[in-house]
Amino acid sequence: MLDVRRLRLLRELANRGTIAAVAEALAYTPSAVSQQLSTLERETGTPLLARSGRRVELTPAAHGLVAHAEAVLERLEQAEADLTASRAGPAGPLRIGAFPSAARAVVPTALAALAGAHPALEPRLRELDPAAVAGALRAGEVDVALVHDYDLVPVPAEPGVETVALFEEAMFLAAPRALTPLPGEPHPLRRWRDAPWIVAPADTRCGTMTVRACEAAGFTPDARHVVDDFPAVLALVGIGGGVALVPELGITAPDPDVALTPLPMHRRTLAAHRRGAGANPAIAAFVDAMRTARGTRSG
Repeated sequence: MLDVRRLRLLRELANRGTIAAVAEALAYTPSAVSQQLSTLERETGTPLLARSGRRVELTPAAHGLVAHAEAVLERLEQAEADLTASRAGPAGPLRIGAFPSAARAVVPTALAALAGAHPALEPRLRELDPAAVAGALRAGEVDVALVHDYDLVPVPAEPGVETVALFEEAMFLAAPRALTPLPGEPHPLRRWRDAPWIVAPADTRCGTMTVRACEAAGFTPDARHVVDDFPAVLALVGIGGGVALVPELGITAPDPDVALTPLPMHRRTLAAHRRGAGANPAIAAFVDAMRTARGTRSG
């Protein structure tokens, strides 16, 4: 009988690429990961790792085993969800990851509703960048987490992870009222092609969204400031530091020095969880609470 814990390690090696990364994510030592994978090779009687110096690569047999591991881990999540559903309502800890603008604008209302409807549930919130969600879910660090995508930056498919849509919000171009756009230019982004831009880091979806939106409009933005916090972005816009793309949830309060122009672009927020865990009552209750909270805020 193959050990599920070792299958999980092999799956993580396939996703993370190095034994060191697997060890760091799952709180093992690298030598412990290597030992467990060597034991898995002996159990299967098949070479799973091809070693080249300090690097290892999965063999074709290992990739096939990873596919089976995904199916096994999904069924285990389904079994746990079914057992949890047989009890009297959501209870116990629910570890939630959320990006800052949602954590500030929507999640508190959702958690308040959960506390009233399911007092035995113990939500535990942590800030988590959407790019880190898949790894945190597979490592068991969170049970459900919020991710977002944009029209030009869809959420990538991640092994072992499912998503469910929550809500959609509008995007705005934020510009200083004292800064004059290019005259006679009808395109809302091209009007600002010569202006300094405030963008999120390139390794974030927000940063990628801004660059792709500008490129689709025919120019590359002059990234004068790199900031991954919408209130800080809007503060910079307000002092004339540049222009930026900001989602609705990132706009905390009106600023008389900032002009906001709605764009034909949207950001969508989704809840991500481990594949097979969607029927878990605690996760389902959180999803419902988030949808209701967003509807309440919109109204």
